[in-house]
Amino acid sequence: MTSHANPSSLVGSLESLNADLPAGAIIHAWLKAVGAGAPAEMTASREGKEIGRLSAGNAEEFEHGTLVVEGGGKTVLTYDPTTTAVSVVYAFSEASVFKEGIRVLLYGEGNAPPAVPGSYHFRPPFGWMNDPNGFGRFSDHVHLFYQHYPHSLRWNTMHWGHAVSEDYLHWRHLPVFLFPSAELSARADGRGGAFSGSAIPRSGEEPGIRVFFTEQVKDREPEEQIQLTAVSHDLMTAGPAELVLAERPMGLDLTLDFRDPYVFKAPDGRWKMLVGSRDQAGGVVLIYETADPDAAAGWTYIGILHREDRFGMTAAECPCIIPLDGAEDDPQTRWALIFGLLTSRDPATGRRNLTVATVGRFDGRSFFREFEQELDFGTDAYAFQAFVDRAGPVGIAWLANWTDVSKKTDFPTAMTLPRRLLLEDGALRTPPVAGAESLRRQLIDDHRLLSGEAVDLGNGAVEIVIDLSAPGAAFDLEFDHPEVELGLRLDEQGLSILYDAPEGKFPPRYIAAGARPSTLRIFLDMGSIEVFADNGRWTGTKRLPGFDGIRSARLIAHQGNVAAARLWQLAL
Repeated sequence: MTSHANPSSLVGSLESLNADLPAGAIIHAWLKAVGAGAPAEMTASREGKEIGRLSAGNAEEFEHGTLVVEGGGKTVLTYDPTTTAVSVVYAFSEASVFKEGIRVLLYGEGNAPPAVPGSYHFRPPFGWMNDPNGFGRFSDHVHLFYQHYPHSLRWNTMHWGHAVSEDYLHWRHLPVFLFPSAELSARADGRGGAFSGSAIPRSGEEPGIRVFFTEQVKDREPEEQIQLTAVSHDLMTAGPAELVLAERPMGLDLTLDFRDPYVFKAPDGRWKMLVGSRDQAGGVVLIYETADPDAAAGWTYIGILHREDRFGMTAAECPCIIPLDGAEDDPQTRWALIFGLLTSRDPATGRRNLTVATVGRFDGRSFFREFEQELDFGTDAYAFQAFVDRAGPVGIAWLANWTDVSKKTDFPTAMTLPRRLLLEDGALRTPPVAGAESLRRQLIDDHRLLSGEAVDLGNGAVEIVIDLSAPGAAFDLEFDHPEVELGLRLDEQGLSILYDAPEGKFPPRYIAAGARPSTLRIFLDMGSIEVFADNGRWTGTKRLPGFDGIRSARLIAHQGNVAAARLWQLAL
């Protein structure tokens, strides 16, 4: 995981960072000029001798610079805070970065990650994070790219962050992968940047990956959003971006929404691309194809693969399609088409920004729906993205919802536990990856919760497993959270996460109506609750305010309703 150097110290009027770095170490730093017109500067020295210098003249936004340290040993980085503001400094070795990750040397108060020792969810090493991008296995590592703004805990000009793992749980942070254009990088006004997308392996013997993403530039004409592609030969650095889709398809009366390219291999052997949009009736998922084996060019529009009109004029975002129960070229294979619905509102419950999973058959050009279900009744598993790994489909989502985001509030967040996708008994199930059981460190309790006692949860990073005596047997699980009233209820109406809303807002009902599970796994962490009922037949995710853990849990049920209740302390 990420390590930190000694904190900065004052040297006269200068700030100084000390780090013992290997020969050939690469330093990435973001500087911004402050004061009366003097440029921002950071110098690197060893044994009192300067070995490198970074400078930046931008006073609006932090400017990225790279410095290579030729010799190994103790390195001192120095800057004058009266002329230079520093957002992030990290170092890494190209030869070992996939094994060791980056070493963060400095971040500011405004972009520092939350202090959550013992937390087991993925979080960025600094700054803001939202949608997962380019989730996949490349060169024996699982790669997770994500929407990222390095310099604060609020959404702004988008970059792609990057991390790798072998088990979906233990992650190593890599250098920032994708940067916005030079024009957008120079500003801090949130006008756009490198929005969401996907990644595929290069064709044949070509090394590396090809990524696809939306570039947004607000108020650009005629298109605010266009689709770009870039190649990475080393799986760490993106090459120059090239245009692949310059405009929306004509004649469909689409809004300016045209984003989140998801590229995949279809049953006919061709690369296809899904793009989310909306028209005057609702959300639409567009499909394109190319015969180019490297998917670099030749993209042509096929049509509207799917539309969702039930919630009014909502945009279909972050579309993803994945084979569930067979090979991609088998016509009998069923596929899951998953997408978020920005600005949607369920009139029955008041929940916003729903995510829909539609299951059916797909021939490469048309989708034939068999059934549909909501992906997560808690709604805080947004922008879900999946790929087929060695043991089957796996997906991950942003553990948040846009209704919680405010321009006035800092908002550090996390990704959900990675989840498998299974087609069983006519339903899509999304249980946590099998490795989640490896997080169990200690059995805290196997009888007090069952007897109705309040059980202390330590730091709040726990898993609770409840086995019911019969499907749908009623219970209440009460939690003591420092900021909100929180609980889990199963009754004749279904399975509900009980959560009080901020004062003055209509409280949504987070309910899987009609659910009658027999077994539940409840994962609690600092800032979240995730519920998996009957192996993910019903899944509910809710982000919680703050980063203090839930203090205790108490189970209330009629005698005989609950057969067993066990509680584990979790840790990475």
